[in-house]
Amino acid sequence: MLMQMVPGDPVLTMLGLNATPSQIEALTKELELDKPVIVQYGHWLNNALHGDFGFSVGMYHEKVTGLIARRLPITLYLAGLSLIFATIVGILIGIYCAIKRGSFFDQVFTILANLGTAVPIFWLGILGIYLFGLKFGWLPIQGFTSPMTNLSLSLRQSIMPVFCLSVGTIAMMTRQTRSSMLEVIRQDYIRTARSKGLLERTTVMRHALKNALFPVVTLLGLAIPIEVGGSILVETVFNIPGMGRLLVTAAIAKDYTVAQAGVLVVGIIVSLANLLVDLSYGWLDPRVYK
Repeated sequence: MLMQMVPGDPVLTMLGLNATPSQIEALTKELELDKPVIVQYGHWLNNALHGDFGFSVGMYHEKVTGLIARRLPITLYLAGLSLIFATIVGILIGIYCAIKRGSFFDQVFTILANLGTAVPIFWLGILGIYLFGLKFGWLPIQGFTSPMTNLSLSLRQSIMPVFCLSVGTIAMMTRQTRSSMLEVIRQDYIRTARSKGLLERTTVMRHALKNALFPVVTLLGLAIPIEVGGSILVETVFNIPGMGRLLVTAAIAKDYTVAQAGVLVVGIIVSLANLLVDLSYGWLDPRVYK
């Protein structure tokens, strides 16, 4: 409905401003854009259930399935790297902040975590391009190369996008891990473990961390849509040909089929990821499903 309300005509985008009325009318009928919105959507949904997302009615002029097949792996690659990096770094910092509560390190990273949840991704990307790309020349400022083609260049091109995607998630993970660990390490069984003479590392990693991960895992499920949504901004800023940039371009060009298919695919990915998060509760505590 939103795509239909946006000004513009995909037929004119395909034919150009010099198209004749007869050409416009013929292409409109061919694409079934002359039918009511609900009929168009029903026809598209019926085809989508059979694995056919249709043909791009905007600027791409090709099958939507092929477009998504090329763009989706790029977004999943960047979002996956970002999620892994953010989870590991956020949990480690949160654990250390909890153990060293009130220390200078704890205060500094608590402030940085609060700032990290508020910093705009696109601003951080533009700042990174200026400093590390234009001023110092350390990193490429745009584009994407498959790690299978050139691993070194791929890693260098991925550093800034992955960092920009990770900042908000690292901040959330740090705050949540710190809060959960502070609650767990006050429990009686932790005091008992320490009184038995167990090493502090063993007490924290084996006994405290697993019980503190429940809210962190829940937050991880909420971070997945943030990572996927943030890829739209990051891919636009760094000129990366992923799903995010594809959706932005499709929305501007009023390419209904591409936009609808992209939103559907992203929604399915987020739903499956949240399902995996729910299933992981059973690994953390088998009593959950008893």
